[in-house]
This record gives sequence, C-alpha cells and structure tokens, in this order.
Amino acid sequence: QVQLVESGGGLVQPGGSLRLSCAASGRIFSIHIMGWYRQAPGKERELVAIITNGGSTNYAESVKGRFTVSRDYAKNTEYLQMNSLKLEDTAVYYCKYRDFEDYWGKGTLVTVSS
Repeated sequence: QVQLVESGGGLVQPGGSLRLSCAASGRIFSIHIMGWYRQAPGKERELVAIITNGGSTNYAESVKGRFTVSRDYAKNTEYLQMNSLKLEDTAVYYCKYRDFEDYWGKGTLVTVSS
C-alpha cells in the first residue's frame, strides 16, 4: 500500500503562484511514476503533469511553460510549482502514484480568483 498526502492548495489571484506537495509513504517501488491531475467543477479529471522515477517529465499543453513538476527522492515527495496561474486553473489537484497499481491522494483545492 502507498499513502499520498497533498498540501499547498489555497486561494491565489490570477498571475500568482502556488507550490503543491505530495508526500508518499508505504511500499515505494524503485520503478514508478508520480503525477498531478486536476478536476474542475463539472469536468472530468485530467492530467496536469507526470514525472518518472528517472526524472522524465510530461505536461498537459495547457500548463506547459507555467507549471513545473519535480521530485525529492530522499523525502519521497513530489512537487508542482504553478506560476502565472489563470482562472481556469481552479480545480482540486490530486497526486497519483503508479507502480503495479494506482494510488491517489485525497486532493487539495486550488482557487484562482480576483
């Protein structure tokens, strides 16, 4: 089992920044992928960014150049640095861990509003 705990969400004005964290604990395999997804009200959950244990990354087109995903391997923690936030970035952001199974955090709310 893997447990994921997100933090760092909150209210921010358009153009502002936030950094989300996701701490993983439990049975962490050396080969895995971690990622960030989000779900806005009335919409389906969508991929934001992923990072492999080797450090390769991939981003949704809508966040490229604004968001950066990173890892602290010693802490088993994943981060999502979000800059130049837009109104449409408002959503619940979820952390996901995948090895042979998928594990999800409970989510953290990001609200972009003036």
